[in-house]
Amino acid sequence: MKFVVAAATAALLVASPATAEGDIEAGEKGFKKCKACHTIVNPDGDVLYKGGKTGPNLYGVVGRVIGSEDFKYGAGLLEAKEAGAVWTEEALAAYVVDPKAWLGDNGYATKSKMSFKLKKGGEDVVAYLASLAPAVETEAEEKSE
Repeated sequence: MKFVVAAATAALLVASPATAEGDIEAGEKGFKKCKACHTIVNPDGDVLYKGGKTGPNLYGVVGRVIGSEDFKYGAGLLEAKEAGAVWTEEALAAYVVDPKAWLGDNGYATKSKMSFKLKKGGEDVVAYLASLAPAVETEAEEKSE
């Protein structure tokens, strides 16, 4: 019986869309903590949120291959890039809470240049970031076009 419940739960998790629940407006306010290191600039060069340049540009981060932006990443994010890992809303929200722990939990080196931890509001900041860039198409959506 436990196996049937576990299998049903797993099936629901796989079938459900992978989106974090966050408040976009609260995320925009919360991003102020991130702007010391990060900026948000779209591909046309429009500055959506002026910030620092010690961290990568966060435009289009949700749905992007981890570590693929032109930036000198730490070993853990470079390993994630080599593995082809992609930032989902959930992964990014967990990463900002404790980058080294997230890297270790996912089998990557725990070397990260991100020293700041966003203890509260990570889902909101990620929802804000996701709202700025066009929605990421999945392979299934691309094939149906």
